[in-house]
Amino acid sequence: MEKRASLLPSSLLVATILLAGVLCRAQSPQDSPSPTPSTPGQQAQDTATQNPAQTSPQNPENKGKQESRNSKSGDRLFFALPNFLTVENAANVPPLTAGGKFKLVGRSAFDPAQFVWYAGLAGISQASDSEKGFGQGAEGYGKRYGAYFADGTIENFFVGAIFPSMLHTDPRFFQSGKGTFMHRAGYAVSRAFVTRSDSGHNVFNASEIFGSAVSSAISTYSYHPHPGYHPVEGEDVPYIASDRTLKNTASVWGSQVGYDCITFAIKEFWPDLRRKIHKQH
Repeated sequence: MEKRASLLPSSLLVATILLAGVLCRAQSPQDSPSPTPSTPGQQAQDTATQNPAQTSPQNPENKGKQESRNSKSGDRLFFALPNFLTVENAANVPPLTAGGKFKLVGRSAFDPAQFVWYAGLAGISQASDSEKGFGQGAEGYGKRYGAYFADGTIENFFVGAIFPSMLHTDPRFFQSGKGTFMHRAGYAVSRAFVTRSDSGHNVFNASEIFGSAVSSAISTYSYHPHPGYHPVEGEDVPYIASDRTLKNTASVWGSQVGYDCITFAIKEFWPDLRRKIHKQH
C-alpha cells in the first residue's frame, strides 16, 4: 500500500541539522553588565518620572496592549513561513480567548507564504508520483495541491484552535531559551505531549495528539484517492489506489506528530539563529 507523501520536505530536516551544528559551535553569550545600585532617593525619583499607564498593571489599556504584543507575533521561520504561534522569552503571558486562538490559527493558515509552501509540496508529490490515484498532468497537480492545503489547514485548526478552545489549553509554543542544547531540544520535543493550560499549568497536550488523529482520519477517509482498481499502462496487474485504511491513517497520524516535534525544535532554536544572522549583517 502506498503511503502519503510527507508533509514536510527533506530541506527542513537538513536545515534542522545545520542549525544544531551552528548552535553547538556558538560561543556562550557575554555576561550582561550588572546594573548600578541606586539610592532610595534615586529610586523614588525614577518612580515619580515614570508613566503611570506603563507601570500600573491595573491599567486596562496597558493590559490590553501587553496581551496584544504577547499573543500576536510577526516572526517567520527562515524569514518566510509564518511563526505567529511562538512566544519568546515570556514568563507571564495572558491566556488567549477562544476567538483569539481561531484568529491566530487563521492568520497563519491563510498566510500568502502557505500557498507557495503547498504549491512546492504538491510539485514534489507530482514529481515522485505519490498517490497514483490523483493521476498526472494539471488535473493531478490540482488535486495534490488541494489535498495538501486541506491537510495542513484542517490539522492546524483542530490542533491549534478547536481542541484548545474545548480543552482550555494554549496552542502557542513558549520558547525555553535557556539551558544546554540537549535540554532545550528535549523541552521542544516534549511540547508535543505537554502544553500549557489557559490557567498557566503544564497539562497533557491532548490537542496535539487527538487533534492530529482526527485531522488524519478526515483527510484519509474523505478527499484522498478513492478505493478501487486503476489499471497502470504497461502492467498486467492493476494498481490498487486505496489509501483509506486504518494502518495508513495511523501512519499519517504518527508522521504528523513526528513532524510537529521537529517543528517545535526549529521554533526553539530559530530565534538564536535569527539573532546571529542579524548580528552578522
